[in-house]
Amino acid sequence: MQIGVVYPQTELHGDPSAVRELGLAVERLGFDHLLAYDHVLGVIHAGRERPLPGVYSEVDPFHDPLVMFGYLAGITERIGFASGVMVLPQRPTALVARQAADVDLLSGGRLRLGVGVGWNHVEYEALGYDFRGRGARQEEQIEVLRRLFTDPVVDFTGSFHRIDRLALNPKPTRSIPIWLGGSSEVAFDRAARIADGFIFFGGGIDHTVDAWNKLRARLHGLGRSVADFGADWVALPGGDVGADVAGWREAGGTHISLVTMALGFDSAHSHIDYLASVADILTLR
Repeated sequence: MQIGVVYPQTELHGDPSAVRELGLAVERLGFDHLLAYDHVLGVIHAGRERPLPGVYSEVDPFHDPLVMFGYLAGITERIGFASGVMVLPQRPTALVARQAADVDLLSGGRLRLGVGVGWNHVEYEALGYDFRGRGARQEEQIEVLRRLFTDPVVDFTGSFHRIDRLALNPKPTRSIPIWLGGSSEVAFDRAARIADGFIFFGGGIDHTVDAWNKLRARLHGLGRSVADFGADWVALPGGDVGADVAGWREAGGTHISLVTMALGFDSAHSHIDYLASVADILTLR
């Protein structure tokens, strides 16, 4: 099982030097990957006629995952990169294909593209995409991405795309794995049908193992191989890290991404010091 770290960007004040420090530390300490959350814009919640369900606001900083990974690809050698999750339906599909292909090429095949539908209708509006129908748009986007990654030329007509004999060049050397993420039954159903893996958010080990077992049952029902399907748990702080890692491994999880936010750290160095202690507990180095 691969053990990674969630980039704690909401607590690093958008400091560009922290990207370098955290990325290098994650590799040096023996972790396997770095996972990054995604928002393009922050939103003021107060005074909205239609309330927003998410926790992030205009004060929370986010770096674009693919831009950040492109930078980290040049200064690291081993760690993988995972968007967890990129809000795909509020982005142009062909541009995502180009950016993801370049990150994968420049990193030597280290990208895992985690995608989701998001919760912020105000952000969707600002980016020029319809919040309604985002699930259907995402499904078509995944089909288009895979074709752009692999087909010499793509000629595609769908509900949301018209690609008239176009090519992505250079292509990645493989079809970049596309994982879904979330916590809803709709997300689980969609992942069982079309994803290469799933990123589980929220809840402790027992809740997550139960969700994973239900998703595996869906995969079996569709005749898909569980062995070929990935499962990453974004593990929130507060539990026993060693026990959580062992429990998720025993449950058949393939990846775990450890969160260091909400522990009171106020600098990149304090996050790194904590990760060093975790690396020692898990004997990663």
